[in-house]
Amino acid sequence: MTLVVLAVTAPHLATDEAWGHAVIVAVFAIVLPLRTRAALKGSPSGLRALTIIGCVLLVVNLVEAALPGVFPTWMRVEMLVIAAMMLILAILSVRVRRNRQPVADDRTNGPQ
Repeated sequence: MTLVVLAVTAPHLATDEAWGHAVIVAVFAIVLPLRTRAALKGSPSGLRALTIIGCVLLVVNLVEAALPGVFPTWMRVEMLVIAAMMLILAILSVRVRRNRQPVADDRTNGPQ
């Protein structure tokens, strides 16, 4: 929405790169809640997808925010906020995945 307003009021801030980024964000805005719902229902593939999406978006947003002169300042700030949220998502999803891993119990495995 912000990008549409900027395209009308300040077109120099609504760059082609910003539009490309907005399309990617829109796709993940659809995929991420779907995978979150699956993960909350106990789906291992949903949880794995959350971990992968969180890590990829963390790296991509940090790299894009660091590119000089490509994105306007307001968008760089947005990217850093998204990167921080994806870091939290990645940390939480990794913790859940570790806690779900079966722990070997020496009593049930018997002597080796």
